[in-house]
Amino acid sequence: MKKYRLIIQPPAFDDLDEAYQWIREQAPEAAARWFNGFVEALNSLITSPERCGLAPENDAVEPEIRQLLYGRRSGVYRALFTITRNEVHVLHIRHAARQTMTAEEFSNDL
Repeated sequence: MKKYRLIIQPPAFDDLDEAYQWIREQAPEAAARWFNGFVEALNSLITSPERCGLAPENDAVEPEIRQLLYGRRSGVYRALFTITRNEVHVLHIRHAARQTMTAEEFSNDL
């Protein structure tokens, strides 16, 4: 089985921290569980990133943008990432209810 190197870009770290802080304010007892589950889901990209579908943003930018969905009901988050050779680059993490990103928002990431 092929293994990929997982690289979480600085904007994605910032996004993850922001999401964690927001969840911690709303439900302190659930925040650590959510964070650990999200990190576990991200780590699953090491072995099978292709299982994730294309993100809506894929039509606006190159290279191919995929998304990993994590969460339930109104708490779904999207990890937006690219696959390059043997690397998975997580670019951003966004709540699924937010509007899709524009090409301009990706301009510094790709």
